[in-house]
Parts: sequence; structure tokens; C-alpha cells
Amino acid sequence: MDAFMYRDGAMVAENVALERIAREVGTPAFVYSLAALRANYRAFATAAAALNAEVHYAVKANSNLAVIRAFGALGAGADIVSVGELRRALAAGIEARNIVFSGVGKKPAELREALQANVRQINVESRAELDMLDAVAGELGRTAEIAIRVNPDVDARTHAKITTGRKENKFGIDIDLARDAYGHAASKRHLRVVGIAMHIGSQILSLEPYRDSIRKLRGLISELRSDGHRIDRLDLGGGYGIVYRRDSNERPFAVADYMAMVRQETAGLGCALSFEPGRALVGNAGVLLGEVILVKPGAARTFVVVDAAMNDLIRPTLYEAWHDIVPVCEPPAGAITSTTDIVGPICESGDYLAKDRAMSPLAAGDLIAVKSAGAYSAVMASTYNTRPLAPEVLVDGERYEVIRPRQSLDELIGADRIPAWL
Repeated sequence: MDAFMYRDGAMVAENVALERIAREVGTPAFVYSLAALRANYRAFATAAAALNAEVHYAVKANSNLAVIRAFGALGAGADIVSVGELRRALAAGIEARNIVFSGVGKKPAELREALQANVRQINVESRAELDMLDAVAGELGRTAEIAIRVNPDVDARTHAKITTGRKENKFGIDIDLARDAYGHAASKRHLRVVGIAMHIGSQILSLEPYRDSIRKLRGLISELRSDGHRIDRLDLGGGYGIVYRRDSNERPFAVADYMAMVRQETAGLGCALSFEPGRALVGNAGVLLGEVILVKPGAARTFVVVDAAMNDLIRPTLYEAWHDIVPVCEPPAGAITSTTDIVGPICESGDYLAKDRAMSPLAAGDLIAVKSAGAYSAVMASTYNTRPLAPEVLVDGERYEVIRPRQSLDELIGADRIPAWL
């Protein structure tokens, strides 16, 4: 669902004009569509229901409490990777029994809090973590239900910085070492093995990496069961891709095709399935709204300087990622375009939202919308150059509400402390 469209020459989010939000909230600002969030979740959950599978929203994609609450109200659990995300999920109303705790570097204090909250499952990613968790659970007099995250050594065919299923990646236990890890887990008094987990990357556009991974895990499950382990749950992770560039051949697989493949590859396995979508639910449900500060013609190229920067949206700089960028005021039909760089005011050459982008003419005061900014955008923002965090806005039909206020300079600077001896 695309909730951001032109209506009478101006872009709206559902039934709210982006120009109104810019005027009343200011820029830069992230704007999300509740209708799009709900439509994305329902489409995924409906397809997963045919497999009687659980859906745990990957909180790392967008951790705003209102976003988590919206998915929780539709029946989603949560997939978390830190104690901070645990507290966010609980604060948003997700029940602990519907929370899966993943992550490669959990501290003892984080494991302790997760066990005290009674989370559904902890996905363990190393032999050392098995030892640590057993010790923590023993101190609490509890038994931790775990799945071991297995690294299947499959190429997800995505960006190198967001692939997680190869042997050279830090995540999970190598599939060649998995049987030994399960044997080690079985020897621990305070651990109960309940399943197996995987997560091979993010922004994956092909079914084949998933198919290859499931087939490898299926073989491993057979071996583990022959070793005497009880494997009742199969956590298939997330990573499903979305369309970022609409004029390209970037075409993610349909969720129905994915579920059909999972059904085929897990037939007769006897495991309860779970999925952890993040980007697929929130990515295209948000935009970053910005205003043109000035246009700077140069000898080599023209720079459009806007008030949104790499501290607000780091994906273009970090991943060389493409985001469609459109003016909020619809250009006239046949408008002449020119090649520009859309950049921010930060003191870095890497501070850009787009390079060599064909854009219709822009001038100071014009508004732009950076599309597909619902995932890994606000959640990865920083205060570099002492730029306050941008607000987040949620639109519902003809109404909107600020769901994270703009950070003030006083709040930002006031967080520092000067020692008395300076």
C-alpha cells in the first residue's frame, strides 16, 4: 500500500497534507502512515496464518512505541536484540511470552532481565553465551528456553553490511559446529533446548537463499533429533526486501510465494514456525520530510542543500542506498529535470541523500519527501554536528499526532555534564 500520493497537486499522507505537517511540526520530520503499517502487517500475517505460524515484529527496524503498539494490537509479538528493545516492547504492550530475544552480544544483566520478564525464547548465538545464560538462569533458579541460531553459510545476495548468514559473519553458530553446540546445551542444567533459529540477512529479494537455508536446517534438525534433542520450533527470521527504487527492476518476492516455499520445504518437519519481519512492515510506510535551504550551482554539478541530513537518514551514506525523492508540490507534466546532488548541511562529503539524481527544479523553501524511510531511518539517527533528533509523526486518516517530539537544543546540550574540576 502506498499511502503517500499526490492529490490536487500536493502530496498527502493518507488524508493529511505533508505541507501541513511541515508547517505545524517543522522539518526535518519522519511521517508514518498507520493505514500502511496495518495493511503491511495484515498481508504478512494472513499469509503466515496458513502455516499456523507466529509473527514477531523486528523492533530494530523502527522502535517507536506507537509503531510497536500498532502491530501488537493486530496480534504481533516482538523480536528484540537488546534490553532496551525489551523494555520498549513491554512498554508498548507486547506480552513477554510473545517476545523472542535475539542478538550476538547479550550481557549477563540483559539475560537476567529477559529471564525475569519471562520472555518466550532466547536465541543463543555462541557456545560462550550458552555458558553465560546457564549461569544466569542458575542464579535465578530458572530454566531458560532457548533456540540456537545456526549460521547456514548461505549467500543472501544482499549488501555486504547486512548479510548475516555466511561463515565470515559474526552471527550465529556455524552449521558445521551446531551438533556440538546442541550437545553442550543439553549438558546444562538450566537450559531447555526448544528449537533452532536462523536469520541470513536483510533486504533480501530472492527466495533461493531462504530455500537453501531451510534445506540445510532441515538436514540438521534430522541429525539433532537422532542425537536425542527435542526440536519443536523453527524460527526463520526475517530480512524480506522492499522496493526502494520504483523505476528499476527491484522486485521483491510476493509474501504468498514465500509462504508457499516455506510450506513445501518444511512439510512433515513437525516444527512450529515463526517469522520476524521488520523492514517489510514499516519500510514503505514512512517518509522523511525535508525543506530546501538553498540551491548551489557548481562548475561540476548542482547541489540542492536541504535540512535533512545523514544524521537523520544514514542509509545512503552507510549502504550506498537509493531512496526515491520527490517534491511535495507535484511538478507539472513534462517538467524539465536536471541532474543534482541532494545534500545536507553536515560537515562531511558523505552527507548526502542522493547523488546524480534527475530532479525537477527546486528552490529555497520547497519541500521534499524521501520515500521508504520507515525502516532503519529514525531508529539509526544521531545528533552529529549537534543536530537534534527529528520528530516522528503518525498519520491516521485525517488526523496526525507527534509520536516522538523534536529534541530541543537545550535537551541535547543539557545531557552533558562538566566536571567540577574543569
